[in-house]
Amino acid sequence: MIKHVILWKLKEEYSDEEKTVICANAKEALEGLVGRIEGLTTVSVETRRLPSSSADLMLYSEFETQEHLSAYQKNPLHCDVANTYVRPFVCQRLCLDSSIEE
Repeated sequence: MIKHVILWKLKEEYSDEEKTVICANAKEALEGLVGRIEGLTTVSVETRRLPSSSADLMLYSEFETQEHLSAYQKNPLHCDVANTYVRPFVCQRLCLDSSIEE
């Protein structure tokens, strides 16, 4: 199993109200990819952050294999969601991919 974790920081130009809407839209769109992309088994998007956080949005996802993660990154469904609901609003992105041996 492969874990894929992303942290995003939204652009400072957005108000707190706008950030709330952006995060809600991204959450709905990203979590809606489960069952639509082969090998993607889990997606959870966290939008509730504590004041101590330095990121606005977190994606936690799991894939059956590294090949599934690679295919996901180029998948048109994923690209459409990323290009519509995430990338236009983000100023910083951090990623951590890890392999879980069972």
